[in-house]
Amino acid sequence: MRQKLGFAVSIALVGCVILATRFYEVDLPVWRFFGGGQGIDPASLHVTGEFVESNLGTAREPDGSYTVRMLALQYVFVPQCVLVPSGVPVRFRVTSADNVHLLNISGTDFNVKAVPGTVSDVTTEFPKAGEFEAPCREFCGAGHFAMRAKVEVVPEDQFAGMQADQRRSCD
Repeated sequence: MRQKLGFAVSIALVGCVILATRFYEVDLPVWRFFGGGQGIDPASLHVTGEFVESNLGTAREPDGSYTVRMLALQYVFVPQCVLVPSGVPVRFRVTSADNVHLLNISGTDFNVKAVPGTVSDVTTEFPKAGEFEAPCREFCGAGHFAMRAKVEVVPEDQFAGMQADQRRSCD
């Protein structure tokens, strides 16, 4: 009898852990809808506000800092390539319009989860120039294997000399 009770408690604990992680990843927008915080509407985030197309990519803020704004959609990151300066902190603001995604910059310890209805805000610094692949590391559907972006890091003085529209993507 005692062995059966121990097994039942173990199963209950595993179930609680699974439910807790699923709540964070999938049901956070529902929690926000019922008054659990301020979120954004995934259906209209590209039409108004911070994540309209003209704001995506890398921008120099009025205080001199750098911010990258990206959208994650099945099965693409927008923009697909971002240009950032080396040797300075760069703030990434990422959101999703449809599903949970995980932007991972290969060769670094940088990961940011994009969850519909929320904005993930993470700051990192790239010590040297180079190109980095940035695949999605959260399974998001049949096209997941092809979902990737690229981060191109250039010296800060070169980046500072570029026009604002040149800084928005690698093209």
